[in-house]
Amino acid sequence: MKTGFWRVLFAALLLFSAGGMVRADVVYHRGNDSNPETLDQHKTSTVSEANILADLYEGLLVYDAAARVSPGMAQSWDISKDGTVYTFHLRDAKWSNGDAVTAGDFVYSLRRIMDPATGAKYANILYPIKNAEAVNKGKARPADLGVKAIDDSTLEITLEGPTPYFLELLTHQTGLPVHPASVEKYGSDFVRPENMVTNGAYTLTQFTPDDKVVLDKSPTYHDAANVKIDRVIYYPMEDRSACVRRFEAGEIDSCSDLPTDQMASLREKFGDQVRTPPYLGTYYYAIRTDKAPFSDVRVRRALSMSIDRVYLAEEIWADTMLPAYSFVPPGISNYGEPAYAAFKDEPMLDREDEAAALLKEAGFGPGHPLKVEISYNTSENHKNTAVAIADMWKAIGVETSLINRDGASHYAYLRDKGDFDVARAAWIADYSDPQNFLFMVRSDNPGFNYANYANPDYDALMNKAAVEQDLEKRAGILHEAETMFMRDVPFIPLMFYSSHSLVSQKLKGWEDNVQNKHLTRYMAKEN
Repeated sequence: MKTGFWRVLFAALLLFSAGGMVRADVVYHRGNDSNPETLDQHKTSTVSEANILADLYEGLLVYDAAARVSPGMAQSWDISKDGTVYTFHLRDAKWSNGDAVTAGDFVYSLRRIMDPATGAKYANILYPIKNAEAVNKGKARPADLGVKAIDDSTLEITLEGPTPYFLELLTHQTGLPVHPASVEKYGSDFVRPENMVTNGAYTLTQFTPDDKVVLDKSPTYHDAANVKIDRVIYYPMEDRSACVRRFEAGEIDSCSDLPTDQMASLREKFGDQVRTPPYLGTYYYAIRTDKAPFSDVRVRRALSMSIDRVYLAEEIWADTMLPAYSFVPPGISNYGEPAYAAFKDEPMLDREDEAAALLKEAGFGPGHPLKVEISYNTSENHKNTAVAIADMWKAIGVETSLINRDGASHYAYLRDKGDFDVARAAWIADYSDPQNFLFMVRSDNPGFNYANYANPDYDALMNKAAVEQDLEKRAGILHEAETMFMRDVPFIPLMFYSSHSLVSQKLKGWEDNVQNKHLTRYMAKEN
């Protein structure tokens, strides 16, 4: 009797489960580029942090699965005829603690990122907003910022002048709101899991540095009914090969980057699970222009022209990158052809001869070799690139040493003006416009001007472009600025990106796009 009872009970449980009344949580195990340095949206600057924040918070506008600008907290908006006043109409939405999301929350958040006391290194991305630059530089009060809550559901943003990319700019993490009461109560600790209040599809459950970041679906999110994944766990994966091994073992559902020296074998093994679409970004080396001997433009030009970018793209990166002879990638909006380096079409042997001659003019030669230290963030791809470049520089008499740090430490060292010679970095477009690349070396942009480049003529061109309303004339001004950039070489553009992802067949809704944006809320997973 007892045996029969348990058999009936077990069969009932199976039927209960099969009928959909019992369901296991859907968990997405997600490899991420590196360990996040912070989850304060007003202090972040890396793609790995942006990936997580896009799941936790929602701005006025968002990228959809195909990276198209789409409604977020704003369900609609109006733009004045002169292009300087944007009026956003907010949807009925709630924070994860049940508070209503209001226009006042965005006013508070935009004032906070502009307040110099916040120390936001990315604040200048929002300088198109009226008085934003003055506020950020302590020349005006946060209350003077051109943002106003007309009522709880209507936000007005006034710009300094027409900005053709402003809507796309608002998809960036700098435009994400904070929960005012939490920031006021906890200060910098508002980012802790027990304190964080979010308005996106997920909430923060756990943040263990160097291990994982765990997010759980938010029941208060306005589109929660269409969020199919219950939990997403981000794993920092600076060792790309380790991510591949865990993917093969079924422990990881996607990898955000891949070891390019294994690309052929990865394609053979995983087929169309390997994704390498074009990506709007530039892989480059920054040079400290304020440090001798790199303050000599002849040295910088010699280092740049002696690098065989075709070899890097084809051999080191296994045809997953394109050689870069400009800083702005081709195909970007509002521009035309980029300003290419003068040596672009010269044979490598001729370039090496010219580079050696430049170094000789600068006082270097067999008895007095130029010594260069390359700093890079930990990754076999970056190491292989640095080793190849060191070998190329050896051909013109340069002695090169290498030093690596983990991703968070490397970028913190660059932003904090560490004493480097040449450093690996990359820039992925926040919006499709050449200004988003060329603004990096403005003298008033310490957060991203790793080269400490200071050229008043360059700054003047960028300022002129910022107020030019005619898009064709503006493109011409920006092209002139890039020509100056390529002449002075504060950064050495090396390659243009394609994204390198490994995506499980069980993961549905991942759409390849040039921004490489993949919010978890748009995806589903087969258990």
